[in-house]
Amino acid sequence: MSITQNSKIHRITDSTLVVGTDIAKKIHVARASDVRGIELGKPLTFDNSRHGFEKLLTWMRSLMSDHSFDHVIFGVEPTGHYWMNLAQFLRHEGVQVVLVNPLHVKKTKELEDNSPTKNDRKDARVISLWY
Repeated sequence: MSITQNSKIHRITDSTLVVGTDIAKKIHVARASDVRGIELGKPLTFDNSRHGFEKLLTWMRSLMSDHSFDHVIFGVEPTGHYWMNLAQFLRHEGVQVVLVNPLHVKKTKELEDNSPTKNDRKDARVISLWY
């Protein structure tokens, strides 16, 4: 295992909320899980706007409070340019943003349910598991 892989593993602890988001032009979908991959809360859809970003931040903070997390890692697939504003907003708010390789998401999605079908909720879930 490489040093890079080890450092990724050490970033996630029992007190880390992991959020994966499928980015689109107008509406994004976010899903959250704990370190073991257990999904927390319901998926969140939010607009690609400042108001939508604030809605996401409120949702994440609520989950952190409800489940006693003190840290959040936000995973996103860097496809297109629509993720950049969101990542900048979250980094400014102190949220750690990580990029997940789109090829890894695609392959993992196929392994998870033996189906290559694509939908935003499924992609967000796979991204939250991949980091």
